Amino acid sequence: MNEQEAKKRIDYLTGEVNRHNYAYYTLSNPVVSDFEFDQMLRELEDLEKQFPHLAHPDSPTQKVGGEITREFIQVKHKYPMMSLGNTYSEQELTEFDGRVRKIIGNQVEYVCELKFDGLAIGITYQKGKLIRAVTRGDGIQGDDVTANVKTIKTIPHQLLPGNYPDEFEIRGEIFMHRKTFDNLNNKLRKELELKGMDEEEIRERLYKNPRNFASGTLKLQDSREVARRPLDAYLYFIYSDEHIAESHFESMQKARSWGFQVSEFVTRCPTMQDVFDYINRFDSERESLGYEIDGVVVKVNNYAQQEELGFTAKTPRWAIAYKYKAQSALTQLQRVVYQVGRTGAITPVAELKPVFLAGTTVKRASLYNADEIERLDLHEKDWVYVEKGGEIIPKITSVEIEKRLPESLRIQYATHCPECNTLLQRREGEAVHYCPNEQTCPPQRIGKIQHFIGRKAMNVDGLGEETISALYRLGKIKTYADLYTLTPEDLNGLKFETESEDGTLKVRSIKEKSAQNIWNGIEASKKQPFEKVLFALGIRMVGETVARKLARHFKSIELLAAATLEELLQVDEIGDKIAEQVLRFFSDRENQALIQSLRIAGIQLEMQAGAEPVSNKLEGKSFLVSGVFSISREELKQLIEQNGGRNVGSISKSLDYLVAGDKMGPEKLKKATDWGITILSEEEFLQKIS
Repeated sequence: MNEQEAKKRIDYLTGEVNRHNYAYYTLSNPVVSDFEFDQMLRELEDLEKQFPHLAHPDSPTQKVGGEITREFIQVKHKYPMMSLGNTYSEQELTEFDGRVRKIIGNQVEYVCELKFDGLAIGITYQKGKLIRAVTRGDGIQGDDVTANVKTIKTIPHQLLPGNYPDEFEIRGEIFMHRKTFDNLNNKLRKELELKGMDEEEIRERLYKNPRNFASGTLKLQDSREVARRPLDAYLYFIYSDEHIAESHFESMQKARSWGFQVSEFVTRCPTMQDVFDYINRFDSERESLGYEIDGVVVKVNNYAQQEELGFTAKTPRWAIAYKYKAQSALTQLQRVVYQVGRTGAITPVAELKPVFLAGTTVKRASLYNADEIERLDLHEKDWVYVEKGGEIIPKITSVEIEKRLPESLRIQYATHCPECNTLLQRREGEAVHYCPNEQTCPPQRIGKIQHFIGRKAMNVDGLGEETISALYRLGKIKTYADLYTLTPEDLNGLKFETESEDGTLKVRSIKEKSAQNIWNGIEASKKQPFEKVLFALGIRMVGETVARKLARHFKSIELLAAATLEELLQVDEIGDKIAEQVLRFFSDRENQALIQSLRIAGIQLEMQAGAEPVSNKLEGKSFLVSGVFSISREELKQLIEQNGGRNVGSISKSLDYLVAGDKMGPEKLKKATDWGITILSEEEFLQKIS
């Protein structure tokens, strides 16, 4: 076969195999036998080996894997991956419906979808070709797992012909079917049995649940191994700067026609009773599904209404997740221990007789605070009911009083810090006890350094929490400023013990290459902007948003440290409690010395050119951006902040300006008009800041 004939045959086979993949995996309606399909795929593989330069970038042969990923690249989401608000009660769902109707009126229709228990993914397509797949990560950025996602047979590399945008992102959930999971576990069990392991050892080594196994599989660095562990995916939301459809339901039907696997159970619900019927149906049917779900997602269907409802800081106002009641188990309390956080907060933890629950063995559960222990009326050796909050974090929900031992004593909350023996304090109006010994209490010192290196703070690559703990306990560092005095020689060959989940100790050592990588990460962190540094300092009650506001208002650490209470209160959204914590931090002599050490190390302690607003033309004014524009809404919002303005998520009478684009919700426009809010077109807004 010559090259021209080979190209023609490869083009034909690529199209045919992609078409049959879609018919088999997405439509569940195969049109050829497995044998015929396998013959076509094998012929395509052989031709691609013979003529590799003729292989299509989206060839279905890529779904068997083959790429080795040395490390996952961090990619910033174009559209942040926000979480949904959760509820377990029909009453709260009714209240959600009331809030929706209060804003957009009574003409509302919902869409109900199953809430898959898997791993969220965002997949970007350009001209119909898959170009990137990124995990949720922290919602702002995630891991590029494109090579692994390409092995999933239900995710198309090339879309079917259709009227789709030049570029868009589709969100979905990657999961593993129960049957696939069970088959893999059975195979593993046979291998372990052949090695002569007993039942307890086998159970400990078996994969725990489909969700965790799917998540771990997607993070494997060899896509061939990913392909050997069949994953699946349902897609459920499209983001694009171009108009796709008038409603979410319509967009999902289009997505299905383009070749995406969309759940057959996506359903329009005109009334709240329809929503409740949907929830009740799958509460009883979820065990019969071939995959895990943990609830139902309820979304406002109409896109214009979604736009009008907007977002809070963390969640969309137009959607909510109804979570099914978690599974619970009965086990015995062994003892209560106390953990110390970086702020000195004390968290009581129940150590339990191990019990198998929702796919994992539970040995510990959070007790939150002294009030929770008192509410439970917890006694020594009590039998307790444990469930996973949101099926993730184990917690004790109640005590089986009938099984209580007559001689057992009530649990008395700790009076002194378990690490430094300092008398604990409980601040007025707060539920948590604190250890006030910030200066020498080891967990607090270690916790502050661990916070300092975090991704959202100084983002020190190559350095983890275990290594920080070891460096502190070995006397290599005492504060986060000491990180900048370390050399590769200080780190190379360093040995320390770590504790695994089963309580066994393992010895770790830092090799020469790792030592150099850690040092490189520390040096690179010196470029982090001032607002990140301010968050990294670990000032109590100063999170990312507050740190950004303080940095942009005061411009430098010197001006912030010298600020009075009155000056701090002038900053937008800074109240008495936050201001008091800032004053307290900067008045401390050790903190002053820390900042001086950071200054000597070359850390960014002031706003750099281009990082702060370019003008104050919009200072003190609030803006709501709504509709479709010639540039993205995110770019418009960035322009508002760069010129001193403030973005808000919903319309109110205190709003200064509504920046209105095409296809903006009519209710929002009506409210702005009725309330006398100034409405700007895109051109008028750009002229205002020019």
